[in-house]
Amino acid sequence: MATNTTTAVSFDEYDTRRDEMHSTIEHWIDDLTALTDEARASQQFQEWLDVQSKFHDYSHRNTLLITLQCPNATKVAGYNTWRTEFDRHVKEGENGIWIWAPIITKQCPDCENSPKYHEQSDCEYDELPPEAWSKGLVGFKPTAVFDVSQTEGEPLPELETEATGNAENLVPNLQKAADELGVTVRIVDADDWEHGKAKGVCKQRSLYDLQPIVEVKDRVNQADLAVTLIHEYAHALLHFDVDDACERAKREVEAEAVAYIVGRYFDLDTSGSAFYLAAWQDDDSDVIQDRLGRIRTTAAKIIEVVKQRRE
Repeated sequence: MATNTTTAVSFDEYDTRRDEMHSTIEHWIDDLTALTDEARASQQFQEWLDVQSKFHDYSHRNTLLITLQCPNATKVAGYNTWRTEFDRHVKEGENGIWIWAPIITKQCPDCENSPKYHEQSDCEYDELPPEAWSKGLVGFKPTAVFDVSQTEGEPLPELETEATGNAENLVPNLQKAADELGVTVRIVDADDWEHGKAKGVCKQRSLYDLQPIVEVKDRVNQADLAVTLIHEYAHALLHFDVDDACERAKREVEAEAVAYIVGRYFDLDTSGSAFYLAAWQDDDSDVIQDRLGRIRTTAAKIIEVVKQRRE
């Protein structure tokens, strides 16, 4: 995908500043969507989407189990799935990560037991024979999965999304903006980073103190560090009241889009962010309009606060 560079703009006129900021951001969202269309057509992007579609979402119980057993896990799948779908093999001596797998089988329309347990129960349902019953979830069983780091073989497609450009004093100014945005920020040395391959995280201080804490992994590329900070700030401003796992995943795109826009305002090349917008492909137009509205207002807020620190 072609890179996208721009010159930082300035909104010096107080009377027109707000309208100009809104219209400029809307223009950049249009550009972002165009980049997404370009990315969707590329073979690399299609291969990457195919891989991502095969790693299913896990329940909070299973993500907790995975975290407890393998804190640095990033992509997990069963032994045979790695072999047949990805041409990778679990390394000799690796221990499985145990999670709960759903048991899907025919179940009684009344008591919802499988045929075997239906026979042992007091249920008297007999309107349809078991062979005519529909399938459904009847329970869970322990099953072993393995992280990609426990396997070897054909590499998985990767997308290059690292930001580039001259960040100058942007990172210090982003740090100064944290208080006004209601966020505690920490830049953590790479040797002390405890969040695996993640570049940044956004979490709450405790069950009783809901103030967001943003932690980002320090790195040489200050442009990419700045964009990660912006991404996590967007999470702090947008997503702390969202509990639905599917919606939180979709709002990852919103945070990435905010990082794209704010990074672009400060003269960074963040065009790689456009890849993620394909995650919205099933949303209807009203939902997308709501998302674009959140992106626009959040980006404008971060730009305004950081710009004040630079003046």
